[in-house]
Amino acid sequence: MTAAASAPRPRTTTREPGELGRRLAAWLDTRLPGVKVTGARVPGSNGMSSETLLFDLEHPDAPLRACALRLAADPAAYTVFPTYDMPRQHRVMSLVAEHTDLPVPRTLWLEEDPRPLGAPFFVMARAEGRVPPDVMPYTYEGNWLHAATDAERAALQEASISLLARLHDQFPAKEAEFLLPPGPGSPLRRHVDAQRAYYDWVVAGLAPSPLLERAFRRLEELWPADEGPAVLNWGDARIGNVVYEPGGFAPVAVLDWEMAALAPREVDLGWTVYLHRFFQDLTVSFGQSGLPDFLRREDLERRYADLTGHAPRDMEFHTLYAALRHGIVMLRIAYRQAHFGEIEIPADPDGLILHHASLAAMVQGTYW
Repeated sequence: MTAAASAPRPRTTTREPGELGRRLAAWLDTRLPGVKVTGARVPGSNGMSSETLLFDLEHPDAPLRACALRLAADPAAYTVFPTYDMPRQHRVMSLVAEHTDLPVPRTLWLEEDPRPLGAPFFVMARAEGRVPPDVMPYTYEGNWLHAATDAERAALQEASISLLARLHDQFPAKEAEFLLPPGPGSPLRRHVDAQRAYYDWVVAGLAPSPLLERAFRRLEELWPADEGPAVLNWGDARIGNVVYEPGGFAPVAVLDWEMAALAPREVDLGWTVYLHRFFQDLTVSFGQSGLPDFLRREDLERRYADLTGHAPRDMEFHTLYAALRHGIVMLRIAYRQAHFGEIEIPADPDGLILHHASLAAMVQGTYW
C-alpha cells in the first residue's frame, strides 16, 4: 500500500450518521406516519461536498423501499462551496428524468427548511450497483474496475460517453437557462467568471495560488474563437458519479448534479477527460501503471463526435479549464484540512494542489 493509500480520509462533516438517521426518521414520520427507517449508513464513496445517507423505508404506503438522502454540506465543516442549492439540484434531476432517457434516480421529497436536519435536503431512490472508487482511485490495483478485462472496461467507457452525448443532445437547452450565473457575456464567459469568483472566495484572507492565477491568464490567451452551442452540462461528469449494474458495466444511475450548468459541450467533456487523467497521473506517480488505455482523450473525443455529430474543439482550453477548476476545489479542501488541524499550510500554497505539476504543464502548453 502506498503512502497515499494509507493516508486518512480528510474530514468532511461534524455530523454523526446515527443521529442524522434519527432526525430523518422523525421528519419522514410527518410524511408517512409510522414509517420506520432502517439500515441508515454512509456510503463508502461519500463525497467531499454534499453528504449522502443510504437507508430503507418500511411502510405500506412508501413509494419505494431503497432510498438515499442528499443533504447540503455541513455549514460547520468548512464547506467546499459557498452555497448549496438543493432545490436547484432537485429541479435539474427532475428535468433530466423528464427530457432524457438517462437513468436519473427518481426524486421523492424536497425539504428547503434547514431545521429538521440542519440543512436543506432531498430524498431520492437508491440504485443498487457498484461505483468506480475515488479512494483509492479505480486506476489503482485492487478494485473491480482495475480487475476487469480490457473488453469490459471498453464497454463501460462506451456506455459512459454515451451518457454525456445523450444528455447534450436530448435535453432542450432553453430548459437549462435558469442555471446561467448572473452577469454579462456568453454562457462560457459567465461560467469562467463564476469560477473566478469561487477562487476569490477560496483564497479570501489566505494565501492566493500563483499557479491558479497563471492558469486563469492562460485561459484568456486560449479563449475559443467560436465557443459553440451551450447545452445542459452534467457538471461533475465522471465515472465516479455513475452507479453501474451489479456485476456488469451498464449504467443504472447518474448521480451528483450540484455542478450542473448551461455551457458548451466541451466543458463537460474536458472535465471527463481531465478527471480521469488526474487519477491516472496520481497512480503513475506512486509507481503503478494505472489504466493507460482507458478513457483516453483521443478516444473520447472521437467517439463523442461519432455519437453527436459535433467534433470537440479547443480541447486544450477545456482540459486546462477542467484542471484549473479542479485545482480550486483541491485548494479549498486543503485549506479545510488545515482548518481541522489535519495538515499545515506550506510556504508555497501551490503545493496544496495535488496536481500542480500537470496543471503547470498545461499552462505551459507541454502536458499533452
